Amino acid sequence: MADKKSFRKSQLIALDHVAAGHDGVLSDPSGEIVVKPCKQSEIDFYESTLAHPDFLPHIPTYMGRISLGSDTTVAQAAGTLILPGETVQDLRPAGPGIAGATLIENAWAPSNGGKIQTDLAVVLENVAAGYKKPNILDVKLGARLWADDAPLAKRAKLDKGAEETTSKPLGFRIAGMKTYQGVDTNAHNGITADGYRLYDRIYGRGFNIDTVPEGFGEYFRLVKNDKPEGPIRKVIRRFIDDLEAMAHVLENEESRMYSASLLFVYEGDHEALQDAFSTEKDIIASLNNSAAETDESSNGNGAVEEDEEGRVKFPSIQSLKLIDFAHAEWMPGQGPDENLLHGIRNVIKTLSGLVG
Repeated sequence: MADKKSFRKSQLIALDHVAAGHDGVLSDPSGEIVVKPCKQSEIDFYESTLAHPDFLPHIPTYMGRISLGSDTTVAQAAGTLILPGETVQDLRPAGPGIAGATLIENAWAPSNGGKIQTDLAVVLENVAAGYKKPNILDVKLGARLWADDAPLAKRAKLDKGAEETTSKPLGFRIAGMKTYQGVDTNAHNGITADGYRLYDRIYGRGFNIDTVPEGFGEYFRLVKNDKPEGPIRKVIRRFIDDLEAMAHVLENEESRMYSASLLFVYEGDHEALQDAFSTEKDIIASLNNSAAETDESSNGNGAVEEDEEGRVKFPSIQSLKLIDFAHAEWMPGQGPDENLLHGIRNVIKTLSGLVG
């Protein structure tokens, strides 16, 4: 069972590295976790993923849930949720708040990225932790972005947005990103004082099926029409491998996930990225040498670093996760989520086109 992560609400701070999504996402002072305000449906989905082990590597580690309505500590870690004698119902907060999440046709209004009206939050690993300068990209998946219980006004708005962007033809659109430009870059033209350029949701809506590769090229900081080389080429190849592995899992699951996103993260500091690849190579060589050793002198006292659970700790190079499950559920008997898979497959095609 995983150790419980304990903190108080008063210690939470605004999450720095966010590319898209709703306001109000928090983190702890260590930066290792994300506290994401959400509805009960998203908590339910994260708890249900424990029964889908093949899916778990493709989402952020779920650590539990808290109430933001009081200054409380995290009491439910991932291991606690499945202890014998406990049920999901046992761990849900009593009292008001849940009923208010029911959709009312006449009351719906677009949030436009504002804070979700809720006291509930999921506690997740921060996928961007461990990087010196994380470059972050959020890609919204699906040609259809609304769930079956969505009000008609919401359906119409989301359908219109899909028609006007790459969502409808490709099943994805760039929702936002944040890329490191360097500390010597002056704070101007959308570049922050700490060297980041920010791209909001409007940026991604300007692409069509022909120009959307330029958005990914911008994320990987490629010169237009140039092919990636060196470490960046390796990073893109790894993202493609991760996407193909994710697609394989989803092809063997029966689910529906509307408005879910792909979260891409890679090391944006060029020198740190090169060092990470070099360190990774050394670790693999050390592990291979240790495996080949048969004498007693090979007792694991090498320079390979391990985490608290004894697993080899590799440097942070890149990571890909599926996120945002407010409108996600398992649908036995309904087949794979082709709406989601259509977008993932087209992202694979787009990245494959970049590397040639």
